[in-house]
Amino acid sequence: MQRVALVTGASRGIGAACAQLLGAEGFRVALHFGRNEEQARKVSETIGDAHLFPCDLASEEACQKLVTDVKNHFGRIDLLVNNAGISVDQLVTFAKPEDFDHMIHVNLKSVFLLSKFASRHMIKQKSGSIINITSVVGFTGNAGQSIYAATKAAIAGFTKSIACDLASFGIRCNCVAPGFIETDMTAALPPDVREEILRKVPLKRLGTTQEVAQVVAFLASDKASYITGSTVHVNGGLYTT
Repeated sequence: MQRVALVTGASRGIGAACAQLLGAEGFRVALHFGRNEEQARKVSETIGDAHLFPCDLASEEACQKLVTDVKNHFGRIDLLVNNAGISVDQLVTFAKPEDFDHMIHVNLKSVFLLSKFASRHMIKQKSGSIINITSVVGFTGNAGQSIYAATKAAIAGFTKSIACDLASFGIRCNCVAPGFIETDMTAALPPDVREEILRKVPLKRLGTTQEVAQVVAFLASDKASYITGSTVHVNGGLYTT
């Protein structure tokens, strides 16, 4: 039986790369998107068996419906990749409480909700995998990203805990923590900022979305059958400096 993967934030960047590689590895793929349906559709067209699922991850009802819709469409859920996230960068002095609330809901609460709802189906199957995308800044911190870093650090602790909750049901839970990756966001960085980032990275380059996706695919595979509660850092050595 073909396994089914639900990937959030799959219309671009790391999410799109994960969806495409998982599709190539034989998964049937549920691609979640927020607003960019056109781009999500382009990604889905590169995958053999994929279906689009819109959802506002800030809504509890929408998160529950997303999982239900994926289960009803594909018949099962074997892998959940919680990739979607947002960042509103600002020095803590000027950060807005409403930005805090929104990032908590999208970046962190959605991970809790989707893990909660998807794990119910995985428990019935007695198997499954949850992979949460955190960030190097959740471990190092970063100026202007205190709220974003807080959500990403919380995801790591949450994942370790649910790994303990769900291990007896045959469900593995892990994190992947990317460093600075070549995406639309980093492509827009001023040259001096990019140079400063590269100065801190021992491998002296940004990572690719495919390099992150390869780690996700590994953790989703039987090759990682004895790995749970772990975080794999994909950052060119940045975290070690």
